[in-house]
Amino acid sequence: MTATELGTGDQDVDDPLVDDVPGARSRLPRLLVSGALVTAAIVVALLVAMFWPSGDATATPGRDSVDAGFSRDMAVHHQQAVELSFIVRDRTDDEDVRRLAYDVINTQANQRGMLLGWLDGWDLPTYSQDPPMTWMGHGSMYEAHDGSLMPGMATNTQLDQLRETSGEQAEILYLQLLTVHHKGGVDMSEAAASNAETEQVRRLAKGMVEGQRSEMDLMADMLKERGATA
Repeated sequence: MTATELGTGDQDVDDPLVDDVPGARSRLPRLLVSGALVTAAIVVALLVAMFWPSGDATATPGRDSVDAGFSRDMAVHHQQAVELSFIVRDRTDDEDVRRLAYDVINTQANQRGMLLGWLDGWDLPTYSQDPPMTWMGHGSMYEAHDGSLMPGMATNTQLDQLRETSGEQAEILYLQLLTVHHKGGVDMSEAAASNAETEQVRRLAKGMVEGQRSEMDLMADMLKERGATA
């Protein structure tokens, strides 16, 4: 299964960070989307400057490197977390859940932009004919099913269930799906933090591990408040 980017629907504002999320614009007011995109573009530029060393310190990974595989797969993985978060923002009025969803949208869309930007800078494709996670040595160990391309990713059936719920039921399902999603992301990020060739990839991957573990602790508390577990 190729780790390709998801398709887009009819949109009214041109920007790749939101184009990749199906139906995102139909669910958000124009002003909110425009403001978020301006912020995202600024943050991506700052992060690229922060994480991309200059001069001889910058290595150029190969097509089959850990760096390239992680960048391609995590871009797809992040894309679904953004989609989950856009969905739940329409399904609940709870400010804590909406705040978490907004943080996930901004953080993971920004990181996704960095990952795809690195691939472009390395003159490498954003897709591969190899199965996802081949760079981890796990390409044949996970069988993609129902839209779940990698461990932690929700299935199409689960996404549909989230779209059909509302209120506390949507909050619980979102927190459960995102917790599992983060666990899969942490496993991938730990592998990249230990094995990537380039400093910028190792540094970003380590930051992803720390950030997603922190969010998992937060979500465990939020689930407990709702009488549920991950």
